[in-house]
Amino acid sequence: MSTPSKPQVLALYRSLLKTAAKFPDYNIREYTRRRAIDSFRSNQHLSDSSLISSVFSDGKSQLEIAKRQAVVYSLYAPEVKSIMEIKTGQQV
Repeated sequence: MSTPSKPQVLALYRSLLKTAAKFPDYNIREYTRRRAIDSFRSNQHLSDSSLISSVFSDGKSQLEIAKRQAVVYSLYAPEVKSIMEIKTGQQV
């Protein structure tokens, strides 16, 4: 596998953040968002092309998992709002 380009990596990052925003529950939404941000920050200084390709591939599989979970969770999520959503009167 070839090393992903910077635009490909940024597209993956944006896709993970957009997918995280689709979770109706505040806690899961923020956990998914935080995990994506932390993963990208911890790997931003990688220089080995094979390691970069491996991490990018893992990121793509995590994106697919998050997309599936967002759909499933939206179908079966409880209607209880978190305290953050109740205070502001909207989704955070």
